[in-house]
Amino acid sequence: MASEPTQSSLVSKRLKSAIADLRALQGLLLSDDLPACVLSDFREALNRVRNTAWAAQQSVAAKVSGQGSTAVVSLLAAERIRVAYQLCRAIQEDLGKHEIDFQKGQLSELGEATSELAAQLKGRV
Repeated sequence: MASEPTQSSLVSKRLKSAIADLRALQGLLLSDDLPACVLSDFREALNRVRNTAWAAQQSVAAKVSGQGSTAVVSLLAAERIRVAYQLCRAIQEDLGKHEIDFQKGQLSELGEATSELAAQLKGRV
């Protein structure tokens, strides 16, 4: 009777598949004329994955050496702040484009979330 794959082996398999996909994409990126915004979004996604993978690697190293993971959590928080800043700037740019139809409910929810965040930030900066 075969044993069920572990979460770790499933993740390893998915990562190997993703690596193969990225290598295949590398050739496509060099051979096709893609819109700048698509390339920018792709690079940002890759950067987030790269930073998360680095943080995961640091977390494993911290566990092996008996250190806490506080520094890793702080790095992940810093990465989320960086990405949030970039998203805010991109949303500001989008709001200036008249050809984009925004849903009022989504804008209202975003406004509420950003107001709450701004109130929390006032006590931290």
